[in-house]
Amino acid sequence: MVKNILIGIFAAVLVVALGTAAYNVVGVNAAGGVAAQAAGNGRGNGGQGNGNSGQTGTAVVPPAIGTGVIPGNGNGTGTTVLTIPASDLSSEEAAALLFMREEEKLARDVYTTLYATWKLPTFQNIAASEQTHMDQIALLLTRYNLTDPAQTPGVFTNATLQDLYNKLVAQGNLSIGDALKVGGAIEEIDIKDLQTRLSQTDNADIQQVYNSLMNGSYNHLNAFSRGLSNQTGETYVPQYLTADQYQTIISNGSGSGGGRPSWAGSGNGAVKP
Repeated sequence: MVKNILIGIFAAVLVVALGTAAYNVVGVNAAGGVAAQAAGNGRGNGGQGNGNSGQTGTAVVPPAIGTGVIPGNGNGTGTTVLTIPASDLSSEEAAALLFMREEEKLARDVYTTLYATWKLPTFQNIAASEQTHMDQIALLLTRYNLTDPAQTPGVFTNATLQDLYNKLVAQGNLSIGDALKVGGAIEEIDIKDLQTRLSQTDNADIQQVYNSLMNGSYNHLNAFSRGLSNQTGETYVPQYLTADQYQTIISNGSGSGGGRPSWAGSGNGAVKP
């Protein structure tokens, strides 16, 4: 009898011990999973980007480098446009800011229009990103006391951009494939124009914003290229960049946040102000 009682007590203790161990293992795994997820989010939203370079929302003050909104090297320096001292602005730099404000608006307006036509989420998502690009330029316009040229959707102060908008909307309304090619064309034009503007300024705050916009355009170009393949089975063919330049962007992949290709920052703009 005593033997049976002792065996029963031992079994009960063993069950409790095993249950506690199992609970601890589950708890550790759960905590580890949360930690791993947090680490993953840290990488995704840090210097490596998050697939969209954080170019969503409408924050006017760009967050620090390394947050994914202003793509950087992941060092988390805490540098923002507002912490970089303003420099003297040349007439050429001023004209470039005004032009880029409207060119980012062109992208937003075209994508908004094409989303209304085709209901493809890619256009809606990237239009929101372009709004953020516009906000980043607007911050610089305010800093340098420049009059904002942006008007109502579809209307542009710059006649060249007005003609381009009309042409691209008409082309994008032909088919969903044409619409995605229009998206790719806009991003290629943006990249080339940003290269030119980068070569025309030595203002650190302007350079930071232009680099942010260029990294966003890399991701957008990737998205339109994939979208064309998914929707029509076609392979995207670059319309303004060289084949090598385009391939470099595609090879780097979307959301890498890994900085500009070696050829970026030079070259002639596709559209002049």
